[in-house]
Amino acid sequence: MKIGRLIGVLVILVLLGVLGFGAYALITVRNGGEDQALQPASAGAPASITDTLARGEYLARAADCAACHTVPGGQPYAGGVAFKLPMGTLYSSNITADKETGIGSWSDDDFVRALHAGVNKQGRPLYPAFPYTSYTALSREDILAIKAYLFSLPTVHAPARSNDLSFPYNHRWAISFWNALFLKKQRFVQDQGKSAAWNRGAYLATALGHCSECHTPRNRAFALKTDENLGGAELQGWMAYNITSDKDHGIGAWSDQELTDYLTKGHAAGRGTASGPMGEVIENSLQYLTSEDISALVAYLREVKPQQGGAAVPAMAAAAAPSGSANGTPGLGEQLFVGACAGCHLDNGQGRQTDYASLAGLRSVRDPHATNLTQVILHGSQLRVGAQHVFMPSFGRAYSDAEIAALSNYVVNHFGGQQGALSVDDVAKRR
Repeated sequence: MKIGRLIGVLVILVLLGVLGFGAYALITVRNGGEDQALQPASAGAPASITDTLARGEYLARAADCAACHTVPGGQPYAGGVAFKLPMGTLYSSNITADKETGIGSWSDDDFVRALHAGVNKQGRPLYPAFPYTSYTALSREDILAIKAYLFSLPTVHAPARSNDLSFPYNHRWAISFWNALFLKKQRFVQDQGKSAAWNRGAYLATALGHCSECHTPRNRAFALKTDENLGGAELQGWMAYNITSDKDHGIGAWSDQELTDYLTKGHAAGRGTASGPMGEVIENSLQYLTSEDISALVAYLREVKPQQGGAAVPAMAAAAAPSGSANGTPGLGEQLFVGACAGCHLDNGQGRQTDYASLAGLRSVRDPHATNLTQVILHGSQLRVGAQHVFMPSFGRAYSDAEIAALSNYVVNHFGGQQGALSVDDVAKRR
C-alpha cells in the first residue's frame, strides 16, 4: 500500500513538472520578440560606435561575459568556470560559435530567448546563475550585437562540464516554477522624470552590468530580495559591499571622483581596492567603458535608495593596542605583518611602490570580520588595469588558520581602527 501511494505521489510530481515546464515553454515561445516597439534600439553602446561588431564587443565587455565564461588562462568564452553555490557547483557553458559544444547552431531568436526568458535552444530552463533575470531588460538589438561579436571570434570545441547539484536543484524542470515566480520578463523603460545620464547609468547598471546579481541579498529560493536592492551580499566567500547611497553602510559618503577612480582603476584612495569578483569586473569590463558611461553609472548610483544592509563601514577610530603587545613584545599578527607585509604595504599603510598597496582606511580593513581581507591573504590578488599589473601573492599555504586570523585582526586594528573579530574557525571556513 505504501509503495502504491509513493508511486502515485511521484506520478503527480512528474505531471506537475511536465505541465509547469510546458506552460513556461509556451509563454517563452510566445514572448520571444515581445515589446520590440517599446525597446530602445541601441541603448547599451555609445552612439559614436556604429559598427555592429565594435558595438557587440563594447556590450559584451559592459555585460562582463568574459568573467563567467572564460577560465583564467583558458580560451576566451569557452566556459568551464565553476560557481560554488549552497546547492552545489555549476559550470558555465561554451558561448563560442562552435556548433557541437557552443552556440554556433543558435538562431537570433534562440539567443534572444536565452537572455530574455532563461531557456536554451531546446527550450530547457537555464540556471539563474546565468543572470538572465537582469539580461531580460536588454534590447533585442543590443543582444544581437553581442551575438554577432561572439560569432566573429575563433570557435573553441569545449564540451560542457557536468554540474554537481543536490536534489531537487539537479532537475532543470523545477527551474520553470522558479522562473514563473521570480523572472519578470520586462524590457528596460526610461524614467521620464530622470536625466539622460541617470537613465543611461540605470541601463548599464541593471540590464548590462547586472550589479544586483552580486550586490543584492537573496532569499532561500536564491531569488534577489528586490526590496533590499544593492544592499550588500556575500558571494562565494567574498563580500559584495552595499553600494547604495547610504552614507554609513553604502557609498553615499564617497565623492564622484572616488567612485570614478574605483570604477575605472579598481582603487580609490582611502576607500577601497578591488579584489576577487569585483577585481574581475574592473579588469574585464568597467575599465573599458567610456568616461561618459562611467559618469552615467555614478549618476545612477548616487540616487539608489539607501539601504542599511550588510556591515556598516565604521568611522575610523584610534587603533587599540595589538593583542600581545601590552608588555612591549609584538603580538603574532604584528610579527607576521612586519616579516612578510611591511615591505610592500609599509607600517603607515601608504604602500611603497604603488597606491594599490595602501591599506589605511580601506573598506576591507575597516570590516571587523575581515571578510575580503582574509580572502586576499588566503588566495592572493591580481588586477590588470591598462598597462599596470597589480599583484599580491597568496599566503594560504604558508600560514596556519591561527596565523591568518592573527594577521587579519592586526591589520583591521592597526589600519582600520577597529577591533578585529576574526576567529580561527572563521578562517578555516573561508579556506
